[in-house]
Amino acid sequence: MITETPWPGDDHADQWARLRADHPRTGLWPVLLHVETPDDFRPWSTPDGPTPDDPAALLARWWTRYANDPAMTAPFSTWPGTAPADTAGDPDAAADGVAADLLHHYPELLLGLVAADRSADVPTATGWTGAANHTPNPAEISAVLRDWEDRFGGRVVALGPGDLVLSVATPPTTYQQALAVAAEHFAFCPDNVWQGDARLSTYAEQLVKDGHRWSFWWE
Repeated sequence: MITETPWPGDDHADQWARLRADHPRTGLWPVLLHVETPDDFRPWSTPDGPTPDDPAALLARWWTRYANDPAMTAPFSTWPGTAPADTAGDPDAAADGVAADLLHHYPELLLGLVAADRSADVPTATGWTGAANHTPNPAEISAVLRDWEDRFGGRVVALGPGDLVLSVATPPTTYQQALAVAAEHFAFCPDNVWQGDARLSTYAEQLVKDGHRWSFWWE
């Protein structure tokens, strides 16, 4: 369950950073929550779902399901495999930076506290259904997020009815690096590419510009 709570101070970005830093002691991970209205549907309630497959196998399966247009997925004609790991960055600094930027642009975001060992477990711990049209099992989303935590220093920063924002300590900085990551993003959230110009190559170019924030939206 997510506990929605009032902000404990005026400087919400600093408060978020303190709560994040306190997670090892409290076991509560802070999440920024986006809802349209106070009565808006909240896609978090009761955790459920079977244990997921290996994250690499999940991504490969999803790629096979959705990658049916060679022009869109060029230069990849088949699943290229997962991108190489890069753990050189600072996950905590990246998470605090993305949270501060979101709060600067969207001060209406609510604060949620989730009992979870790591941020990637937030979708499973809350029973989040924001990606239900892609997979009804939030544990599958968490499996990939855990893998991205390990490989790129990813952290869940925000959730909405059909969207998720991840901070990344070591994002791709070149087009070739971004292409490999873009393939994973397409498998994880096809709408990210479909709702753009429907070309993986263009999405990869944007990934380099996005820096430490990875945003996903399932229609």
